[in-house]
Amino acid sequence: LVSAMNRVQLLGRVGQDPIMRQVEGKNPVTIFSLATNEMWRTGDSEASQGALFLCTLGDISQKTTWHRISVFRPGLRDVTYQYVRKGSRIFVEGKIDYGEYTDKNNVRRQATTIIA
Repeated sequence: LVSAMNRVQLLGRVGQDPIMRQVEGKNPVTIFSLATNEMWRTGDSEASQGALFLCTLGDISQKTTWHRISVFRPGLRDVTYQYVRKGSRIFVEGKIDYGEYTDKNNVRRQATTIIA
């Protein structure tokens, strides 16, 4: 028996206060964005691979990635909407969902969402 797993864990800062959306005929969903940062030093690997060891550690580089978070589960959805605020540092666990939608200009777009 072969099984598969779709699970993601993120620790980051909330980008804006959550909003709750009601789609006709469906349960409400709470949506917010979450920023995660990745930091590294440039030049580390080059300095250590040379014949002479250089004492420089290089410059620090950073990349911020924004994630769209959707919360559907009724209890969790309501607590998220009530208590999570912009700038809060939170841990999110969920699954990755890939979807498509048509924007207001009638252009098909792809969207990646974390379902918490």
